[in-house]
Amino acid sequence: MNDFCAVLFDLDGTLADSDAAVARAWAAWSVKRGVDLETIMRVSPGRPGVETIAELGAHLTPAEVLADAEENLRMEEADLDGVSAVLGALGLLASYEDLGVPWAIVTSCPRPLALARIGAARLPRPRVMVTADDVTRGKPDPECYLLAARLLDVEARRCLVVEDAVAGVRAGRAAGMTVAGVRGVPGADLSLTGLPDLTSLTGRCAHRHAVDA
Repeated sequence: MNDFCAVLFDLDGTLADSDAAVARAWAAWSVKRGVDLETIMRVSPGRPGVETIAELGAHLTPAEVLADAEENLRMEEADLDGVSAVLGALGLLASYEDLGVPWAIVTSCPRPLALARIGAARLPRPRVMVTADDVTRGKPDPECYLLAARLLDVEARRCLVVEDAVAGVRAGRAAGMTVAGVRGVPGADLSLTGLPDLTSLTGRCAHRHAVDA
């Protein structure tokens, strides 16, 4: 925790609690295509929806995969019921803004959906946001996190990634970054499991940034 000077956050499950809305969309697709919902919820976290549909809907044509992905996105953009900020997220981001700590959101959502959920959760809009629309390969590929570091003009090794999904953890580590895992996600360098919220990051990041400045 002592060597980073920028923080790159995943969005869903990390800053925004959108679990129920995500589950509703995938439940509808499960019924439509006869794919086991438990399998979907195991495979989908942290990945672009179109990749999940392509993997689990091997019987679908490429056109059907794209159509299903677009339908899911429309459903998720319209269904913001219950989407809210994760406990501690608003205070943490406000402290970073006050102290000038660079931060970004790096999400597998397309930009319109990411902005809808940021608005519903009342999160501040980041100066740097990397979405599925900005990369050619989704998590667990490191492209998204490396792009965010370039946009912030920070070396990858000085970035802390905060993730709740295995695909995101793998992406952050492949980018050469330190990864803090929330919600018990395995494989992270640091675990925030057992903490009630994200506020434990506040002092340590801000203090180090002040020393480095």
